[in-house]
Amino acid sequence: MSISKNRIKEVILENQRFVQSTTLIPRDIKIQMNFNYIFVGLRRAGKSYFLFQCIHDLISRGHLIDEMLYFNFEDDRLDGIELSDLDQLLQCYSEMFSYKPFIFLDEIQNVDGWEKFARRLADTKYSVYITGSNAKMLSKEMATVLGGRFLVQNVFPFSFKEQLSVDGIKVDPVSVIRDKNEIVRGFETYFYNGGLPELHYAQGAEKRMWLSNLYNKIYFGDLISRYKIRNERAVKLLIKKIAEGVKQPSSYTRLSNIISSCGSKVKAETVAEYLSYAEEAWLIFHVENLFAKLAERESVKKYYITDNGILNLFLTDSDTSLLENLVAVTLFRKKYEFYFYRSQDFEVDFVIPEEKTAIQVCYSLSDDETRKRELSALYSLSNRYELKKCLVISKDTEETVVYNGLEINVVPAWKWILE
Repeated sequence: MSISKNRIKEVILENQRFVQSTTLIPRDIKIQMNFNYIFVGLRRAGKSYFLFQCIHDLISRGHLIDEMLYFNFEDDRLDGIELSDLDQLLQCYSEMFSYKPFIFLDEIQNVDGWEKFARRLADTKYSVYITGSNAKMLSKEMATVLGGRFLVQNVFPFSFKEQLSVDGIKVDPVSVIRDKNEIVRGFETYFYNGGLPELHYAQGAEKRMWLSNLYNKIYFGDLISRYKIRNERAVKLLIKKIAEGVKQPSSYTRLSNIISSCGSKVKAETVAEYLSYAEEAWLIFHVENLFAKLAERESVKKYYITDNGILNLFLTDSDTSLLENLVAVTLFRKKYEFYFYRSQDFEVDFVIPEEKTAIQVCYSLSDDETRKRELSALYSLSNRYELKKCLVISKDTEETVVYNGLEINVVPAWKWILE
């Protein structure tokens, strides 16, 4: 490693001062401080600041800032660092302080073989907190290498409740009634711009520019560069098609044909590979068909974008797609095992088997034909599966409907998300 020991020591002290002086927006993420953690998620979702929150929590419990060893491996001063260099970071710390430090390793996936170092730290009883943007950190192989010594915690962009908290709006039964208009206005912003924390400080057109810059970093840094993809145009077309069709199931073959027809020939197996890369970068996630056989479940899926603000970059007539995407993101962040249901007869947007809940997403039920289609699909599913709850999540409608004896609650998206 080209960086000198003196420079490493300067970085350690600089990071301690920076973290201690940082003003934080507390995240609604619960962890137990006596475990080692890996925090994973989309770029700029707030993983680094959650590490800072962990440090502040330790200090509030009586620990000193000198006990904290924090390194950000996206710091250009650490470019080129390799696995064999990581011990030098600890050595430099031990020459400065006599404590056994709490260790915070930010964006550690940039160091090949980092998991071996992490396991050794855990084996020698260090408290270790790690962030990474690559979902391969969740793979079974990684879990085997780490020997069960780390818990994995997803860090998503702000939830709507967290976004309201940033805006100084409390969420409790009284406030939801008293401040409803203010909450609904806040939801409009959240609906179109998403919940990436730094976006809160951008104004007007700056929001779209900031989101566009972030997407380019994910696209070029976490996809094209990291996976050494040569057919860059095919990936660009693939993500655009996924964004434009978030409500529709897509097969690898169909996506391959669409992209190839646009002049970038690509095989179905390559499409599957590109989609897995996009999931590993936390840009997208997928939902499978509960009704389908195993082979179709694997090859025909619905894909959603991890944040509404990024999705909105690709859309013109966006409202219905954004609404379904937001519902999917909310279910995903709540760690539900959920599916869509599609047969030859009808389709239901989301099914949560464990909760025996079915959800249709419909921007408006004002059209009689649309209303009948959405309600009848829930009714048809209730005849095939035992359901305890049937919901229609709309943009702003609230009512209870009885359809052929089946009770269906229609709930505005803002209220459902807060529940």
